[in-house]
Formats: sequence, structure tokens, C-alpha cells
Amino acid sequence: MELVTYADSEMMMMELAQRLAGELRQALQSSDTASIAVPGGTTPGPIFDSLCGADLDWDRVSVMLTDERWVPEESPRSNTRLLRQRLLVGKAAVARYLPLYAPTETPEEGIPDLAEAISEMLPLTTCLLGMGTDMHTASIFPGADRLEDALTGDHILVPMRAPGAPEPRVTLSAAVLGRAISRHIVITGPEKREALDRARTLTLTPEEAPVAALLKGSIVHWAES
Repeated sequence: MELVTYADSEMMMMELAQRLAGELRQALQSSDTASIAVPGGTTPGPIFDSLCGADLDWDRVSVMLTDERWVPEESPRSNTRLLRQRLLVGKAAVARYLPLYAPTETPEEGIPDLAEAISEMLPLTTCLLGMGTDMHTASIFPGADRLEDALTGDHILVPMRAPGAPEPRVTLSAAVLGRAISRHIVITGPEKREALDRARTLTLTPEEAPVAALLKGSIVHWAES
């Protein structure tokens, strides 16, 4: 694991957007297509604001979320809404979006077709992850019902129900995330830095700190504020 620290989060977001764009651009020099998976939530929004203006062949790029709540796009809880508002705009508006939600009652019903579409774009060219203070990443939560499948199985997508989560979720598995050609984790603040340090200890298992399963080979980007 490589840890990169920044003077402030604004600088971190801009430099990380440039780095992600560079990785996609380099991949497109030797391949017809490239793929990127990104998290939802508020933290990566400034990264998206910069990345969407990057000068590259976005029509050859597939974009997907690392995880999604099983709710329609119109829901205020949908991560897809954030992507459409802040990443899939500007030059990136022509990118191919691969959803992690389908209009079925349960994730289990919709996942097979979603996973088939994603499989064509694996391994991921680059992947951006977040991390919670509970040391979850994507929707791979401590105590979740399918935690073992997400951490050790060879699935592409895993349905996930976790304590405190008001709706089911679907997440890319650790296998998919771990095979990304480049993988970045972005965190801010002292609480998340402390959680990262806990996740790196040998006394915690991936079941207790799911992000630990993906730290090896990742570049972690941190700013205190």
C-alpha cells in the first residue's frame, strides 16, 4: 500500500482527477476501450467535477459505480443521480454508463444481467474507492449478510444487506476490485486516517475491516481537511 498525503482536500481532488484521467488515457493508447469504477456519496463529487472535463476519448470509456443502493435512479438515495449530475456531463457525457440497478423487486433478480454487461469491461482499468470510519469500502460492510461472498467469492456483483442500511445494496466484489489495473482509495479527516491505521494492523481480519482486503496494491490518498 502506498499512502499519499496532501496539504488540503481541494488539491487532493484535483490531482486525483488528473491521475485517473491519465490512467484512462494511457489505457486507450493500447486498447479500444477502458473502464472506471467510482464510489457514490459526497466525497468524490469534486473529483467528478474535474474529471468530466478531461480531454480523452470518453466514447470509448465505460463508467460504473463500485456499489449502489437498490433504489430507482429517481430516488434521492440513488448514487447514479450523483454520477449523472457531476461526472457524466461535459466531455464525459458520451461515456457508456453500466448501471448497478435494474427495475426488479430484489437485487438477486437483477444482478445476472447487470453482471453480464460488466464482465465485458473487466478487468477495470482504474478504480476509485472510499472508506467509512467502520472500515467498509464499496458496500462491503462489517456484519453484512453476504460479507464472505463479497470478500472471498469470485462473483462480479454481490447483493448486500447490512445492519443500519435502510435498503438492499449491490456491490462489486473484492475479486473485481482487487483485479483493477490501478486502484485508489480516497479519504479525508483524522477519523478516517485513524480507521485506515486500524485496518492495517495485523490484529484485524477482513471481516472486521473489509477495506483491509484491498489495501495491498492500492494507493491511498488522504487530506486532513
